[in-house]
Amino acid sequence: MTLTLNIPDPVLRRLQSLCTDVPRAVLEGFAVESYRTGTLSRAEIGDLLGHTSSWDTQAFLAEHHAWPAPTLEEVISDIASLHNTRLP
Repeated sequence: MTLTLNIPDPVLRRLQSLCTDVPRAVLEGFAVESYRTGTLSRAEIGDLLGHTSSWDTQAFLAEHHAWPAPTLEEVISDIASLHNTRLP
């Protein structure tokens, strides 16, 4: 599928001053946010970006500090673990 975005000229010029491949930057930004919110899986991100291995996808996500948001259960478990930890 091809997606067309209408970006106002002043915004496009600003983006072009920051990066050489605006369409790729927009795609990568979408990928990062989609992974963070849990909309797309790591495998789907790899497919979206055309990565040839899961290592490429992992490196991309790590480079962009993209980690999926924790679930409520994970947060509760972490709090319980911290609460039960004894300090020296």
